[in-house]
Amino acid sequence: MIKNLPLLDLAIIAIYLVAMVLVGVYFSRRNNSSDQFTKASGLIPGWAIGLSIYATFLSSNTFLGVPGKAFGGNWNAFVFSISMPLAAWVASKYFVPFYRSTGEVSAYTNLEKRFGAWARTYAVVCFLLTQLARMGSIFFGISLTLQALTGYSMETIMLVTGICIIIYTVMGGIEAVIWTEVVQGVLKTLGAVLIVYLIVVDMPGGVSKIIAIGQQDDKFSLGSLSLDFTQATFWVVLLYGFFINLNNFGMDQNYVQRYHTASSEKEAAKSVWLCVWIYVPASLMFFIIGTCLYAYYQVNPELIEAVKLQAAAERLGLNANSIEIKNLAASLQPADYGDKVMPHFMVTMIPTGLIGLIVSAILSAAMSTISSGMNASATVFSEDIYKRYFKANISEKQNMKLLHIATVVFGLLGMICGIAMIGVKSILDIWWQLSGIFAGGMLGLFLLGIISKKSGNMEAFAATIVGILVIIWLSLSNLIPVDYAYLKNPLHANMTIVVGTLTIYLTGAFITRLKSKNI
Repeated sequence: MIKNLPLLDLAIIAIYLVAMVLVGVYFSRRNNSSDQFTKASGLIPGWAIGLSIYATFLSSNTFLGVPGKAFGGNWNAFVFSISMPLAAWVASKYFVPFYRSTGEVSAYTNLEKRFGAWARTYAVVCFLLTQLARMGSIFFGISLTLQALTGYSMETIMLVTGICIIIYTVMGGIEAVIWTEVVQGVLKTLGAVLIVYLIVVDMPGGVSKIIAIGQQDDKFSLGSLSLDFTQATFWVVLLYGFFINLNNFGMDQNYVQRYHTASSEKEAAKSVWLCVWIYVPASLMFFIIGTCLYAYYQVNPELIEAVKLQAAAERLGLNANSIEIKNLAASLQPADYGDKVMPHFMVTMIPTGLIGLIVSAILSAAMSTISSGMNASATVFSEDIYKRYFKANISEKQNMKLLHIATVVFGLLGMICGIAMIGVKSILDIWWQLSGIFAGGMLGLFLLGIISKKSGNMEAFAATIVGILVIIWLSLSNLIPVDYAYLKNPLHANMTIVVGTLTIYLTGAFITRLKSKNI
């Protein structure tokens, strides 16, 4: 399956990487203050911010994980995208005006004013863990594709792409991040359109054959409509999507920081809606790619054998012999190798020149999310950790140096997390699980602070402790021995953020009500 890319494709990828670094060099001339580094001095137009948020959403997890998910299953995960408009309505109506009125570049400063220093620190830790999980899963996804195309090791690929991202993010700040994401957002959307075209053109029977195979194998299903929260039903994914998108738009520094780069509150709200209206149809296109690939390999089953053998070899490890690998490969289901299918199609079926363009699109999908994660993590570290606990009054020069060092450190930590993920079955699954665990407690505390006006420090702290215990039980109950199976969490993993958020909010509101009754 591994082959070396033709020189033309390598040249296209190299030009793309150099262009991204030059964007950082260009903006470095203006990037001489922390306000410019973190907010771009509030001069970015709403349409550019909207495309930037869209590019952050549409990561390589979407580019590779979604087609892999659709190939191995159905369109159930698309329900996540369907939930976005409702979360965007809440964000534009309540969150954007709230953050613009505070003027604080960090999303978490207000939590300290509301509940004390512990609340701010807790949210910051949750955010940084989420970012590392996100960056790690994206580094892993991009290296998976490029390894199939170039034969270089996954670690080498992470290092090269990581260094390029670090250079332009450090030099150009949030302005470079946003404008590179505008280009990256357009590039990866065109890349997806091109892949759909190439599959359909090469498919005997064309679109009608793809639809016929998809209907026959139930590939277009959005999931069961039964009220069963132990499976990934329509309602489980809808709830997960609503809560995670509410967390993204309302608590995630990546997005909150963008609201401050806009020239006005109206422009900031417009950017949220622009992101949603582009992302929903774009994400649908990636489900279409997965179903197209499924139909293509159903018609050409001999072409998928190499993928199954590679998946089997990775699962068995270096000590396995060829007979063991063949036997396991024969028993694998589409869900077991879904993430590897699109890289394989690119390697074997896409002509020279176009591979370079599509790899650049996948690189842009990864780089846009990682660069914004690095900038946001550095901003949070500077505002919420260093200035809060170590030295509040630092000079502008010291703050810029701190932001630069933190950006590099978080980029390197993201790479390490990516290396640690090598070997997971589904990028999308592992990312959804980790984000649900780390984000679950954060959103509940934030909603308690905004909605329950009478809740104070003690009520919030007690509710958070209860919430953390519930999230730990939800996440780790698979370790409970079989003898105590009745103590295991019966819910689907995607319900962690839903139950965690509601536990913290409802516990805090309940304690507040009890306290007010006793007074």
